Amino acid sequence: MKLVVVESPAKAKTIEKYLGPGHRVLASYGHVRDLPAKDGSVDPDNGFAMEWEAYADKTKQLKAIADEAKSADTLILATDPDREGEAISWHVQEVLAKRKALPKDVQRVTFNAITKPAILEAMANPRELDRDLIDAYRARRALDYLVGFTLSPVLWRKLPGAKSAGRVQSVALRLVVDREREIELFKPQEYWSVTADMEHDGIPFVARLARWKGQKIDRLTIGNGGDAAQAKADVEAGRFAVASIETRPLTRNPSPPFTTSTLQQEAARKLGFSASHTMRIAQGLYEDGAITYMRTDGVQMDGSAISAARGAIANRYDASYVPDKPRQYQAKAKNAQEAHEAIRPTDFSKDRAGSGDHGRLYDLIFKRALASQMASARLERTTVDLVDGTGQHGLRATGQVVLFPGYLALYEEGRDDEGDEESRRLPRIKEGDAPAKKKVDSEQHFTQPPPRYSEASLVKKMEELGIGRPSTYASILQTLKDRDYVTVEKNRFTPNESGRLVTSFLERFFERYVSYDYTAGLEESLDDVSGGRAGWQAVLEAFWKDFKPKTAEVMEQKPSDITKALDEFLAPYLFPDKGDGTDPRLCPVCTQGQLSLRGGRFGAFIACSNYPECKYTRRFAQAGGASDAGADAGPVVIGTDPDTGMEVSKRAGRFGPYIQLGDGKDAKRSSIPKDVPGEDLDLGWALKLLSLPRTIGAHPETGNPITASIGRFGPYLAHDGKYARLGSTAEVFETGMNAAVAKLADAANGGGRQRGKTEPLKTFGDSPVTGKEVKLMAGRFGPYVTDGETNATLPKSASPDELTAEQALELLAARAAKGPPAKGKKKAAPKKAPAAKKAPAKKAAAKE
Repeated sequence: MKLVVVESPAKAKTIEKYLGPGHRVLASYGHVRDLPAKDGSVDPDNGFAMEWEAYADKTKQLKAIADEAKSADTLILATDPDREGEAISWHVQEVLAKRKALPKDVQRVTFNAITKPAILEAMANPRELDRDLIDAYRARRALDYLVGFTLSPVLWRKLPGAKSAGRVQSVALRLVVDREREIELFKPQEYWSVTADMEHDGIPFVARLARWKGQKIDRLTIGNGGDAAQAKADVEAGRFAVASIETRPLTRNPSPPFTTSTLQQEAARKLGFSASHTMRIAQGLYEDGAITYMRTDGVQMDGSAISAARGAIANRYDASYVPDKPRQYQAKAKNAQEAHEAIRPTDFSKDRAGSGDHGRLYDLIFKRALASQMASARLERTTVDLVDGTGQHGLRATGQVVLFPGYLALYEEGRDDEGDEESRRLPRIKEGDAPAKKKVDSEQHFTQPPPRYSEASLVKKMEELGIGRPSTYASILQTLKDRDYVTVEKNRFTPNESGRLVTSFLERFFERYVSYDYTAGLEESLDDVSGGRAGWQAVLEAFWKDFKPKTAEVMEQKPSDITKALDEFLAPYLFPDKGDGTDPRLCPVCTQGQLSLRGGRFGAFIACSNYPECKYTRRFAQAGGASDAGADAGPVVIGTDPDTGMEVSKRAGRFGPYIQLGDGKDAKRSSIPKDVPGEDLDLGWALKLLSLPRTIGAHPETGNPITASIGRFGPYLAHDGKYARLGSTAEVFETGMNAAVAKLADAANGGGRQRGKTEPLKTFGDSPVTGKEVKLMAGRFGPYVTDGETNATLPKSASPDELTAEQALELLAARAAKGPPAKGKKKAAPKKAPAAKKAPAKKAAAKE
């Protein structure tokens, strides 16, 4: 009997169909071992020896594989054809060897597509495990572990509020932060454009002012409204005739088939998918046998696939759409071991696969791969110059005509910046013609800062810099979100305060290790290990001999010294020169103290040196105090409680504004709801909020009280452990007995949340993985999403009201990738001891 081991059950099920009797196919369910999340799992003093530990949730699966292996004649390791796949096969072999269950005959097979011909071809040509790929995996895993377990403790002790730092994650975060700094430092410049609406032979077109007063007009030439008005008047007064026409033929060639990064970029542009969602859907298509392997740097297709594509093009279009020779593309990847075939359909006669997101992504892959073998598009670009009678003023119109669409008939690559005046249509026109001038416009513009990174543009930038590799992009971006270092709004990354502070700390004390060139160079060294050009231990040694002393040096510094150094490092950003000769550090409240960076329990902030007399503070990320919104000059007394005689004050806290009655440990506090205007909050409103919960009265059926209050998810009614939502804060104080009873009854029938019930807050349709409905639920520890098999808690940064189906699927995919939680373990209660805080943080660091 031959035992075949693969990663996933779906892959195992498909392969088992194609193999004859005498084969048993089992899934490892991904990686089976990892470095334990504790000190000493990698020993630099002992040749970087690694201590591996089997995942707790893989015990049964490993036992099943071992039991089958004991009676097998041959073990066939058929995991994915990349570094991670090679590592999984190696781990399985190592575990079986330790359990004395390893058959004498061990074979490694790889295939780029889960189709019968590909599988049978692979089985007929087995090989041994690739030691170079395994060494590269070990080197990467050791590096990530050493960075996580060495650098993260420095952050926890020297930078309050920091969570972790990762080797590639920190560099990706720096890209986001650097872009935000560019945006903040950008000074917009005014400029004006002058355009004329023209018409010739009944066809309208637009011409822009290209020459004025004998001078060539560039974008910033007309810099004020006065000049723009004069230029507009000159165009209106002139009679323009065609002085020259330039027509130039152009040829556009198709893009190569998708690699991992280009697939992620294009899916983000055209489908709105995140990188992690794209890879999750692609994984499903691969396991279904619809596409080839989806983690690749390669852009070339197999010869038989090229022939099939050319045949499909001939069937769909005429012969002119098939180029004379097959197109060949050159891979950019230096590491041939990881430059597999491009992502393509396994069958070019199949233009559809799956439905929903699976169908949309397959359509994108199919069209891109097919278009890559189609004829070039032929275009004609035309430029028309028009001059007035004086010869001093000129207009220019540009456009292009598609003479032969070629591959454009099927597919055109998306762009991050859309809009191209050259694609406009122009009328047939000749020299000497004088088109009719219908209207002249002048429009004010301002130069724009560089845009924040989208998932597509960030992946593209990382690829350009050589940071990370195809299999890591999705997890890197997800880690930035999970650590709450960034916020993603409208598919653009904005760094949060914690992300900016961590980046500043690393730039100041570990500049080399977050530099783009160094990180790219380290990636190349790891690629050399994969290609057999370097030893993995030598690469680790070169890194560790400089990194270890640097972390020890920083660890010896006092937190106050760290804060002072950061204050000086960030001075140009936090306290920029105002240009009027005044001290940029002068406190705006007391006008005497000096502002400086301070470290607090929840992170860094700016405070006045005259504390406690002056309580002015502002957030760390509020650069230069450009606005006092968010600044806190201390408690603002609203009035005095007539019952207790204590002061009622409005204050600013970490989680937003709140009101407080009295001082000290016994002070009563209440958050200010979003629908209560905090700026105009009066004593009456404050006392109402402090009085909650409000007892409405006794329920007419049970005699037990009904109360109204405001909780984590908004205003609500409560009675006997059952709850009903209220629409606004005002309803908390206005809802009477009849309305309360009715709302609670509606909740009991499915209109609200109560204990023991499972009514969803929102639904997102069926899961492409489980086939069950994806729901947003309200749980004991906060909202979570479920697909009937996996539950994923929403991160604090996510708004339940704004959660999309795509985001829900991403959360479920991330949770599923971590495996099921260990059973029988209760959530530990928070403790004050530092040791209690380090354990979970170290575990997170080890995953970087």
